Amino acid sequence: MPEVSVIIPTFNRAHMLGDAVRSVLGQSYTDFELIVVDDGSTDNTAGLLDCWAGGLKVIETRRRGVSASRNLGAESARGRWLAFLDSDDLWLPEKLESQIEAHQRQPEFQISHTDEFWVRRGVRVNPKKKHARRGGRIFEYSLPMCRISPSSVLIDRELFSRIGGFDTHYRVCEDYELWLRITARHSVLYLDRKLVIKRGGHADQLSSSHWGFDRYRVRAILKILESGILTDTQRLAALKELVAKSRVLALGYGKRNKKLQAARYRRLEQWAGERVGEIIPVKNG
Repeated sequence: MPEVSVIIPTFNRAHMLGDAVRSVLGQSYTDFELIVVDDGSTDNTAGLLDCWAGGLKVIETRRRGVSASRNLGAESARGRWLAFLDSDDLWLPEKLESQIEAHQRQPEFQISHTDEFWVRRGVRVNPKKKHARRGGRIFEYSLPMCRISPSSVLIDRELFSRIGGFDTHYRVCEDYELWLRITARHSVLYLDRKLVIKRGGHADQLSSSHWGFDRYRVRAILKILESGILTDTQRLAALKELVAKSRVLALGYGKRNKKLQAARYRRLEQWAGERVGEIIPVKNG
């Protein structure tokens, strides 16, 4: 059995997928299997993958979305560890080896992630301070935005299965939602090394095809609040973030003259604010 199962979900990215596959097959660590989940592509993806016949496993499915594709790959995986790579991203050659060695040194961790290079339209850009990565108990740190790149993750297959995998109801921010569920209960190992090249700026990038990501993050926060797994400190932090995001969304919808949506988020902001007040009573005088 391979130690690691690498899963690449893809849809109509034959023009980028080849580079992603080569970055996996060129890893210094070789005890892995590569699973490519073709999510209903209509371009030359199938023909491209034929070039590596026998060197990887291809799963073809009807169009179901990236979450379902990753979950399907995980169900077919044989390795102890799962590693995900988006088809528009790349790994540096020592990526898997570095993470496997880190987990051997610190076996108490069931998930790790790394730093990454950012490239937009072929030009390297520097992330802002708010995008900084870190490890440990990072639930509160993960509430404002997604702090873990799926392409940088190595996760124990048992943990991924037990936690329930990616929620297929999320068209975007599916990674944010999963990391909230994981970081609420587990510490994360972080390798402060840039081992992933995250390529962005192209037209078919998911983050370019949807607006108002905080709508999905609000859904994720409500879900984690309803789960009952949060500590009092985590619950307070989640409610405060819910207040902030609801306020921003209410203002945004108001500017677009979408009164019903604005009113909905104002009510949600009020509800969350009241819950915060129950945890931290207002002091008089």
